[in-house]
Amino acid sequence: MKTIYRSEIDGLRAIAVGGVILYHAKLNISGYDFFQGGFIGVDIFFVISGYLITSIILKELLITGTFSFTNFYQRRIRRILPALLLVMMTSISFAWLYLLPGSLIDFSKSILYSIGFSSNFYFHYSGQDYGDTTGLLKPFLHTWSLSIEEQFYIIFPIILFFTFRYFKNYIIHLFIFGFIISLGLADWSSKNLPSFAFYYLPTRAWELLVGSILAYVEVNKGQRSNSKILNLISPIIGLTLIVYSFLFFNDNTFHPSIYTLFPVTGVCLIIWFSNKGEIVSKILSTRFFIWVGLISYSLYLWHYPIFAFSRITEFTEGNIYKKILLLIIVLSLSCISYYLVERPFRNKRYNFRIILSTILISILVLVTLNVKFVLEDGYQKRVPKIFRDFEAKPWNILRNSDGKECFDNFEVCSFNTLSNQKIYLVGDSHMASLMQDLKSKVVNKGYQFITSVNGGCIYFPEFDRIKLKSEKINKYCNNKYFKRLREILINEKDSIIIFGGRFPLYFSNRYFDNYEGGLEQKNMVWADKFVPVGNYDSIQNSFKIEVSKILENNKVILIYPIPEVGWEPKRKIFNQWISRANKLNRKFMIDPITTSYQAYKDRNKISFELFDSIKSKNLFRVYPHKLFCDLDMKNRCIIHDDENIFYSDSNHPSVSGSKMINNLIINKIKNIELESR
Repeated sequence: MKTIYRSEIDGLRAIAVGGVILYHAKLNISGYDFFQGGFIGVDIFFVISGYLITSIILKELLITGTFSFTNFYQRRIRRILPALLLVMMTSISFAWLYLLPGSLIDFSKSILYSIGFSSNFYFHYSGQDYGDTTGLLKPFLHTWSLSIEEQFYIIFPIILFFTFRYFKNYIIHLFIFGFIISLGLADWSSKNLPSFAFYYLPTRAWELLVGSILAYVEVNKGQRSNSKILNLISPIIGLTLIVYSFLFFNDNTFHPSIYTLFPVTGVCLIIWFSNKGEIVSKILSTRFFIWVGLISYSLYLWHYPIFAFSRITEFTEGNIYKKILLLIIVLSLSCISYYLVERPFRNKRYNFRIILSTILISILVLVTLNVKFVLEDGYQKRVPKIFRDFEAKPWNILRNSDGKECFDNFEVCSFNTLSNQKIYLVGDSHMASLMQDLKSKVVNKGYQFITSVNGGCIYFPEFDRIKLKSEKINKYCNNKYFKRLREILINEKDSIIIFGGRFPLYFSNRYFDNYEGGLEQKNMVWADKFVPVGNYDSIQNSFKIEVSKILENNKVILIYPIPEVGWEPKRKIFNQWISRANKLNRKFMIDPITTSYQAYKDRNKISFELFDSIKSKNLFRVYPHKLFCDLDMKNRCIIHDDENIFYSDSNHPSVSGSKMINNLIINKIKNIELESR
């Protein structure tokens, strides 16, 4: 059976890659993010791959009674690796120039895992949420889908070959069973283990297998649908389902899940019912769609690293012409790699041994360079010393006597336990950023230091923190945790309790917008919320009343909100250095980077009113914003000085920023000591 070229499938590839590129481009028109469901393009690719690969294998098995694994894997190698390796080799020089040491290490690891067909594992275990703002800065995040396809190409032919040989009559049963199990697992995991659901083959296999089912039925029947009415109507319905998914799916849609059946069904309807003469087939078979479909693999490979490096360098920020130029660059490089790399390497006239030798040499070079980048800690000496403060994440440093991190730890961490004078630090990652340095200062003063800090969690008894998307209760921040902590703090006497955290986020359920272009997250709505499970109607009342109870027998230091930035300081400052490092005889100086003090005051109005309403002689207040805001800066908050960077990211204080805030806390502790004498 000869494989018949189907132009409409190339048209489908064009739609798939177009959706993915537009999704990653983050086009925002009049405040609306178009093609927010463009990530579905990857699912279209999966269905097409399952259909084509199964067709190839089954036809060969039926004609010859056997299957050449050598020929199959040679074709896959010719198809996948040359263009992928070219993009990787090209990206390395840009990574060296534009990535800070920590980011260079992450970049290198993603390449190494991708070469090993396992970058999906890497991004899952590194905690990278696809679609998250940080993911837009990782040049090879998009290779997760290639790794899934490569894993499928390795496993599936072997399973199908042995099933055909020994259980030939049960192939379709195997496909349907695998489809049902995989879809069920995907639907459950999307709600309970979303990262696993997104990145792993077992939860994606159903999309590939639905293509396999189509291929099996077609090969056995010898044809697809011959109903003129269905051939006319079904592809239109299919295209409508795909377009609907592109426009109305978003990052909050459970995916992959039952909902993903919408676009997957759409692809199936087009593959099965498309025939020459009907309208959708004519559209998908136009020269433009076919051409885009032919270069779709190169488009997919090139667009993401180009977009990532443009964001890292802020190349296109606020400039529509540069964005157009970027799209031209993506298209141009994709054409070059398709016509000069993809097509020649797939041409059987070229000896496979020569091709394989070229590929192996390229892999050896890539592995050597990237292993070196990792072992040399991202070559710290490439950048001025001031940038190394960026790499530290203070909230992950402090550990208890068992070596466990004190951050996101359900249990409290205690230090200098022989002392009867206790100081508690309670709060979220903002407080966790302070705790390593604060622990040293407090213990040196003879106090026992106890921490209870969890990300996105302060002290709101009788509340659970839940995910908006799944409504699952956070395992670290819930009423069970607050109840245990309340029992400890209420029973304390003559201790010092320090409270602090990112209150404006929890009070507004929105990330920070500095109104100057600094949007902390693409989706400004916080993905979580606090829901009442007791007598309090708001977290504001919970905090105020519960802190007032603690004040009856203890001293409380209340840390007012640390200014948020909105910008990514390391990118803005590093880009200054990059632009000036390339200019001879010009010393690098950091231009002031600031945000509006008025924006800070507006953002924290509710927080200030709440804190100011808590009255007690045992209450002491710390104002971090006085360190950074309106210091002869004309109503501005400064992010750095000539030697120190005060923020490690868009809202957390850096090591140097944390030390400055801790000095204010220590001064308050001294005041408490003086009052106690």
